[in-house]
Amino acid sequence: MKLTPVLIVEAVETSLPFWVDRMGFTKTVEVPEEDKIGFAILERAGAELMLQSIASVRKDVAAFAPEGDGTKGCGIFIEVEDFEDVRQRLEGYPIVVPERLTFYGMREIGVSEPSGHTVIFAAKA
Repeated sequence: MKLTPVLIVEAVETSLPFWVDRMGFTKTVEVPEEDKIGFAILERAGAELMLQSIASVRKDVAAFAPEGDGTKGCGIFIEVEDFEDVRQRLEGYPIVVPERLTFYGMREIGVSEPSGHTVIFAAKA
């Protein structure tokens, strides 16, 4: 089984610097939508994430298109091996869950990525 989150975003271009430049994902697929990017697939260390613009969703399968701006509808939990590396990469992004140690033994920090989705990064304590 494989699970790949699809973040519906206002503009794929807005989210790419966070995921590619900061978090180290590689863009493996890019699908244009008029003069913008409509859809992208990102990969890192076996993890996959898809970004799709609201305009692309509306054109592809209108029934799945979100109402309003469509953002903030998905939270992602990503388990990482190097927590310090992630903390450094997050510098300057709005932290929504301050670094903490959970009762289930994880060191976590949460950020709001540029399209408003909450992303929790965690490592075993």
